[in-house]
Amino acid sequence: MSSRSHAQHNPQLLRQLGVVPYQQRWPWLGGDLQTLRDTLRPLPLPDDQGEPIRIAVPALASGAAAAGELLAFLDHPLPMPAGDPVSPRALVVALHGLGGSSRREGLRRLVLTLQRQGFAVLRLNLRGADPGRDLAGGTYAASCNSDLLPVMVRARELCRQLAPSGSVLPLFGAGVSLGGTMLLNACLSSAGDRTAAGLPSDQQVLDGLFCASSPLDLAACSASIERPRNRVYQRWLLQRLVKQTLADPFGVSPRENESLINDPPRSIRAFDAVVTAPRWGFDSVDAYYSGASPLRLLLDDRRALPPTLLLQALDDPWVPAAGATRLLSALTSQPADQPEPVSVLLTERGGHNGFHAPGDSLENGCWSDRVASAWLSQLSSVESR
Repeated sequence: MSSRSHAQHNPQLLRQLGVVPYQQRWPWLGGDLQTLRDTLRPLPLPDDQGEPIRIAVPALASGAAAAGELLAFLDHPLPMPAGDPVSPRALVVALHGLGGSSRREGLRRLVLTLQRQGFAVLRLNLRGADPGRDLAGGTYAASCNSDLLPVMVRARELCRQLAPSGSVLPLFGAGVSLGGTMLLNACLSSAGDRTAAGLPSDQQVLDGLFCASSPLDLAACSASIERPRNRVYQRWLLQRLVKQTLADPFGVSPRENESLINDPPRSIRAFDAVVTAPRWGFDSVDAYYSGASPLRLLLDDRRALPPTLLLQALDDPWVPAAGATRLLSALTSQPADQPEPVSVLLTERGGHNGFHAPGDSLENGCWSDRVASAWLSQLSSVESR
């Protein structure tokens, strides 16, 4: 049984991708149940077969954390039914969201969907995320280019190593929630930052990108999660963030220790003011939210982006859809003959990184997984021509 959602806000794109319009799946009706489905009913995931890869990252410019390593897992394309190996069509860097890791159910289900479509995937654990907690001090932020750009250098090397002799695989990105925000910010990084990390200044960071439920305006997102209806969500996120921060084997500063233990933050904004903003070199939480929100850059100049699909549900209880709808309005106001690298797909329902629909399974993924797979498959076909 399913509950039909309202009209999709880009039906032409869905037809182009060969994906049916989104419908909610009973009993996961409404934004909250869609958001909580994977928590309430965990997926029976197969054993993690990822190949561990360590990637060196520099010290934070603020001095809050020393140089270290990020832990990623390389997942190869799943073999054919007959057991024959599959040559990867591209490499996808997959990024978890706030309080997550490479082990989170939603991310692993997305990765399995991509593996079945012939993609190799690099599942990254950001600074502070298990299971790489003991490899680098500190925590991550919505804009953490000094960590992400070295990852892209290593990923480009893997694109050469995994490709048949004489060729190079395309490099794509797939981010859920804040992971998509980080990938957007990496793609929008300055030529100087890319050069300093070892990337060619004239090369795009990624060749294609998919983002699901990703905040474009951090201040609006912070205000949304503080609404009374979201009190349980915020408490759950804060508990994960504080635990993750205090578990740092490299320690925390006396100021952070005092704030987190004796006067625990009661909002994501308060946590960001004490921990995230100063660690990543921002003078204040407002400066962090402004500087790490990609919306302004997306509205001003999108030419630095590769082909990018942003998926957002209008009933997302965490991330307001206003940023995505504003961007969509800007895109539709452009002349039809002016190519745009960004596509926005809005759905009436789906919650926050939910998108559970009829036909979902561990083999097929959820609806957003199928959209991601179709989008990146289309891009890989273009790249191979």
